[in-house]
Amino acid sequence: MTAAPHHRLLAAARRGDAAGVRAALADGARTETRDEELRSPLLLAVLGDHVEAARALVAAGADANARDARHDSPWLATGATGSVAMLRVLLAADPAPDFRLTDRFGGTSLIPAAERGHAPYVRAVLRDTPVDVDHVNDLGWTALLEAVILGDGGPAHQKVVALLLAAGADPGLADAYGTTALEHAERRGHTVLAALLRKAPVAPAGLVRPGPSAHHRASSTREDQANGTVPRGRFEP
Repeated sequence: MTAAPHHRLLAAARRGDAAGVRAALADGARTETRDEELRSPLLLAVLGDHVEAARALVAAGADANARDARHDSPWLATGATGSVAMLRVLLAADPAPDFRLTDRFGGTSLIPAAERGHAPYVRAVLRDTPVDVDHVNDLGWTALLEAVILGDGGPAHQKVVALLLAAGADPGLADAYGTTALEHAERRGHTVLAALLRKAPVAPAGLVRPGPSAHHRASSTREDQANGTVPRGRFEP
């Protein structure tokens, strides 16, 4: 017995079968059908970095902003995978990606990309979209803070930090406890990151930016930061 078109579409997107995606769509499958976790075919394709399957879905009108049960979307997931090729595909989507959309941690796609050291993606998203380089997530961290706190201080994160600073990221923005990116770098022995941050200009005093919610200020601790027990696991298939 042949599977229903929407089941075939989800399966094809998950395995990266672009021809199968087009065939399922031709048989009447809806681009916004969902699996048991409310993931759309496009989100499944993005999570697997199946660029051609995603291209077929975008051409059929798939929504780059469709959220699943965890508030993940195809666009947000590109930051976690770091796929510049997928970023290019989704930038052509109609409707266009919503660059203000945030994940379940309150972050834009830039923040997980910075955390994971996806320098080519960070460069592309800063250059080609209006993403806020100093957006503060619900943990009280900017992309710059995440790159320093959760990164390993190696070449990839050094490049990310340099790109963020060149794009105007404010090194003076502190976390919920008043600790700056420079102070975090020094505590962790990330000497190259610390040197980059010392050279960077700080935004004028008095500039007010949104911070984390009171709930997250109360629930996050310095021990969480030091021990790496803050939520990770973004966009796992």
